[in-house]
Amino acid sequence: MMTPQEARLAMRLGELTGPTSGLAPGYTQANLVILPQEVAGDFQRFCELNPRSCPLLEVTPVGSPYPARLATGADLRTDLPRYRVYRNGQLEGETLDITPYWRDDLVAFLIGCSFTFERALMAEGIPLRHISEGKNVSMYITNRQCQPAGVFHGPMVVSMRPIPAELVQKAVEVTARYPAVHGAPVHVGNPAELGIASLERPDFGDAVIIRDGEVPVFWACGVTPQAVAMEAKPELMITHAPGHMFISDLKEEELIEIFSTNG
Repeated sequence: MMTPQEARLAMRLGELTGPTSGLAPGYTQANLVILPQEVAGDFQRFCELNPRSCPLLEVTPVGSPYPARLATGADLRTDLPRYRVYRNGQLEGETLDITPYWRDDLVAFLIGCSFTFERALMAEGIPLRHISEGKNVSMYITNRQCQPAGVFHGPMVVSMRPIPAELVQKAVEVTARYPAVHGAPVHVGNPAELGIASLERPDFGDAVIIRDGEVPVFWACGVTPQAVAMEAKPELMITHAPGHMFISDLKEEELIEIFSTNG
């Protein structure tokens, strides 16, 4: 098992470039959004208005790629396995290192990720298909619109995990303890009610097998800002590649305590 520090170093060196589900279990993982200062205030307000999709864990000072709260010695330009660069709402490409894109006017936002509560789900005997199949989690753009803020508006993205019907209530109870990383599901059952035409064609990530007796369960997802970027079209937005998260030094137990006290 890698420690968070070992995982980040492997990412910095380009040795770890895949999805982070299951890595450094017990530690908080986070989505990343980087924006110019001129729209950063709007985005912070967007997060405040949409806490299920964008539970905000940390905001860096303008021009700083170094998180102060979630990890010591980390560099957000190099310490994720893979990044996406959007310009004017269009995906320009993916990269392993965003140092060439960094500017003095950029602000980084770290947003809670549902990978954080997966260890707790598995500890309760709840299987996670994307882990057993060695895939990225399935993610879908929905018909649910987020609350707009300034230039930012667009649909909620959800992650889906098939859960045995008899364990759905347990999955709800376990994840409800983690509001800082999306919390309880936003929907259980029929994907059509979320505007999802087919679970076999996720918008992000990989499709997984859904077996007889299993129910699709949907959680709000930190890829929502990427769908929002396509709508709002900021001149520059840098994010993690879906499923490729920042792994922090903050243990999940500490996250629960901090959020229950200050959240």
